[in-house]
Amino acid sequence: MSAPYEQDPSQAPHPDHHKKKKRGYATQAFEFGTGANSGATPQGYGGGYPQPQQPMGMGQEPQQFQQQPMYGVPQQSPGAAPVGYQAEYPYPGQAPASTPGMPADPGVAGITSGMGGMQIGAGQPQLQQPVPQPMPQQPRITLNQLHTTDLIQQPFNVVELEMPPPPLVLPPNTSVTPSPDANCPPKYVRSTLNAVPTTHSLVKKSKLPFALVIQPYGALHDDEDPIPLVQDQVIARCRRCRSYINPYVSFMDQGHRWRCNMCNLANDVPQAFDWDAAAQKHVDRWARPELNHAVVEFVAPQEYMVRPPQPLVYLFLFDVSYASIASGLLATSARTIADSLNRIPNADRRTRLGFIAFDSSLYYFSIPKDSDEHGETSMLVVSDLDEPFLPVPQDLLVPLSECTNNLEKFLTGLPDMFKNNQNNGSCLGSALRAGHKLISPLGGKITVLSASLPNIGHAKLDMREDKKLLGTSKENSLLQTASSFYKSFAVECSKSQVSIDMFLFSSQYQDVASLSNLPRYTGGQTWFYPAWNAGRSEDAMKFAAEFSEYLSSEIGLEAVLRVRATTGLRMSTFYGNFFNRSSDLCAFPAFPRDQVYVVEVAIDENLTKNLVCMQTAVLHTTCNGERRIRVMTVALPTTTNLADLYASADQCAITTYYTHKAVEKALGGGLDAARDMLSAKIGELLVTFRKELAGGSMGGGLQFPYNLRGMTALFLGLIKNVGLRKSAQIPSDIRSAALCLLSTLPVPLLMQYIYPRMYSLHGMPDTAGVPDPETGHVVLPPPLNLSSEQLVSFGLYLIDDGQNQFLWVGRDAVPQLLLDVFGVEDRTQVRIGKGNIPELDNDFNERVRSVISKSKDHRAKGVGSIVVPHLYIVREDGEPQLKLWAQSLLVEDHAEMSMSFQQWLGTLREKVVQ
Repeated sequence: MSAPYEQDPSQAPHPDHHKKKKRGYATQAFEFGTGANSGATPQGYGGGYPQPQQPMGMGQEPQQFQQQPMYGVPQQSPGAAPVGYQAEYPYPGQAPASTPGMPADPGVAGITSGMGGMQIGAGQPQLQQPVPQPMPQQPRITLNQLHTTDLIQQPFNVVELEMPPPPLVLPPNTSVTPSPDANCPPKYVRSTLNAVPTTHSLVKKSKLPFALVIQPYGALHDDEDPIPLVQDQVIARCRRCRSYINPYVSFMDQGHRWRCNMCNLANDVPQAFDWDAAAQKHVDRWARPELNHAVVEFVAPQEYMVRPPQPLVYLFLFDVSYASIASGLLATSARTIADSLNRIPNADRRTRLGFIAFDSSLYYFSIPKDSDEHGETSMLVVSDLDEPFLPVPQDLLVPLSECTNNLEKFLTGLPDMFKNNQNNGSCLGSALRAGHKLISPLGGKITVLSASLPNIGHAKLDMREDKKLLGTSKENSLLQTASSFYKSFAVECSKSQVSIDMFLFSSQYQDVASLSNLPRYTGGQTWFYPAWNAGRSEDAMKFAAEFSEYLSSEIGLEAVLRVRATTGLRMSTFYGNFFNRSSDLCAFPAFPRDQVYVVEVAIDENLTKNLVCMQTAVLHTTCNGERRIRVMTVALPTTTNLADLYASADQCAITTYYTHKAVEKALGGGLDAARDMLSAKIGELLVTFRKELAGGSMGGGLQFPYNLRGMTALFLGLIKNVGLRKSAQIPSDIRSAALCLLSTLPVPLLMQYIYPRMYSLHGMPDTAGVPDPETGHVVLPPPLNLSSEQLVSFGLYLIDDGQNQFLWVGRDAVPQLLLDVFGVEDRTQVRIGKGNIPELDNDFNERVRSVISKSKDHRAKGVGSIVVPHLYIVREDGEPQLKLWAQSLLVEDHAEMSMSFQQWLGTLREKVVQ
């Protein structure tokens, strides 16, 4: 295939923008010198993945990059099969291709004995239980097979992070119905180990952590995350351990009783279990959702309520100090709420809103109902910050459905009330106490919008940022809370069902470390917008889009979460944003839909069964006043074999667990301790694997299981993440906000935040940037390893960590590429910094915009998130600070205070051979 512009670019004909034409951007560049990476753009057009690259500096000579037509993509020979996922990276457990360091015909590493057929459902013929396919006559079951690879001889490829977790291999006929949905999908619950050790000593010997990563919701809205709903209020629970009936129980006594799969107790089946009270007829037991689905939601009867279901209450605390007015925060947030009034959940017409403003005084707003024709919104000013009183509390929380017009009128006029305010005070602590007093009888959500450091009134904070401490052992003091109020008040809020969300916007120091405690203990979240200004349209649009999505999200109220498990297992430690009310009960005044929780599991007694079950239950009130229980049951096989543990380990779940541990360590013992802990843990796993499973021999390499190959890159990415990175340049607010993300992001977004995605745009295959004919979803280009060796100087790349996107324009980008994407021929005319790609009338521009848009589509990743990443346009020869920021995401590169990936592997190898 010849490129259209192989001659002098100045002689090139003007392209026809209305036809799909391949651009020869690469061939208009320059002759490559040595040192370029031949894998900079991967082979294969059919949606294939890149081949593993040989690392530099490990004894190989750099390859000469062959000049190619069509954006620099090496052409595939006619008839060659595309480089596919299955061929290059086999699913653990299937026969792998012959790759270095992997056996061509692997033996069975893990056989768990004694898994005979389970006679489930025997003795109940009248129920006509649907029987799965007859079980093969074999006494044993093969778990995931262990494939050992060499991390140095077979270099890491980013595609390995996209592998699904090792499959859960259960004995046949384990569930009472043959439903494909009988076990919990990893979208909701992932275990660090997909085969559970039968003894505490075995898990200790393995050095692998045993924990669950729980994400109860897959989207912000119910209609995007459909879960079977049991509405008849017939809820069968074990009398002893209180587990909910699920696909892994067994029935006995002709179906009149069921045996609990957690504690083995026999329970009576509720009389109404097979009866439809509404239709007055028998129903098919085997069609009930709770016996077919591992994830199910029950409508709870009266006994699950301590009080009538609370209404949804939002209390907004507006900072109206000079900083908020000058940045446009008050105007933008008020307008966004006004525009979103019809999006706020209000199906039961009980939702209430309230507003308090604060600078060095408190301002309450009494808003009349729409039916009150002569009513005017009145503002009440309170200057006593030590004991703020509540004037006319009944008029301060108003029903949304009865006051929509007046609310809109109030929010439209609110910025004008304070437009000339020169007051620099911020009495946030006093405002929080007043807000708590106002909504604590009902419970609800306090949403804080603040643009300055709380500097007056109760729990005021001091400016304590000290650049001399950054990067030193004393930096930890800046990450601690400066006032005990923010923890103790949060616990008080949790007890009265009040949750707090923080939206922080200061261009100066704001003490995110202290303020983030409020969401941390109340099930809320901290969103940080450094140096935000509504005068920049990108800033205003990002916040408005995110805040509007926040207001429209369905949330649970008065929620508690508990995890139950098979006898012998105990939930020992919990991580996430909530208050631990007792040893195993997590309390959430409001239950968000975009956070993850980690629970460490202890093995207290030897496990004798061939599988164990763990069940997470979230009791909550929906936005429209219905009490519900979301139940998620995961069944895992057990093993006595160390090889099975390693073959079944989930690298993303393990990384998530250690991320939460590292955040806890950073806040308690300091950043150095957190980084050292991560380095020690990955080293410990490598040493254990070598000693116990690789026969102690290393050769020149570094042996690890195939399914854990990405962990070394993920741990390095975590150590280099802005939350934990060793640096004297990271302000403590930025670092504290990053630690908040690390401890709450759902797994797919966390993996991207730790190891961002990078795509070559100038060289993407024809299929990229356009919808797949079968699925209709836009296809992304193959991801590249995060190394500057992947970057060519004429290239155009997207680097995306899920919070920010960087469009990297090479210093030798040819005029035609710039014209197609940005509408200018001279790269110095490309506007750098926060911005957007202009919409131009050509196919390539449209594809680039589609890739950028698809890359930030969290719904496609099966998670909820309100975040709309900023796009920063970066020129390789442009603004140095912006370039350094983008380069800091290239995890595999050497940086000032951190090592390259190859150096990291070398360091780990030294630990292993010592």
